[in-house]
Amino acid sequence: MLNIVGIFVSSLIGISLLLNMWRFMKGPNMLDRVIALDTMYINAIALIILLGIFLDTTLYYEGALLIAMLGFVSTSAICKFVLRGDIIE
Repeated sequence: MLNIVGIFVSSLIGISLLLNMWRFMKGPNMLDRVIALDTMYINAIALIILLGIFLDTTLYYEGALLIAMLGFVSTSAICKFVLRGDIIE
């Protein structure tokens, strides 16, 4: 039963990634694209954690943690660039 639920959840997250990619490409302004990119890395983290659960290894959790840290820093940098026009000030 857990395998069926895992496949179902993975497919839903994959569909969410595709919809986020569509919003990233067709977003009417820059802020929509930033939010879509932020949501895409969160969905990627969820897929990596599900893969770690399926394969029963903790190596993927460390990778998800690295992606989370890099995603936070990149989202903060992009938001600062959109608001101020300069990242380092």
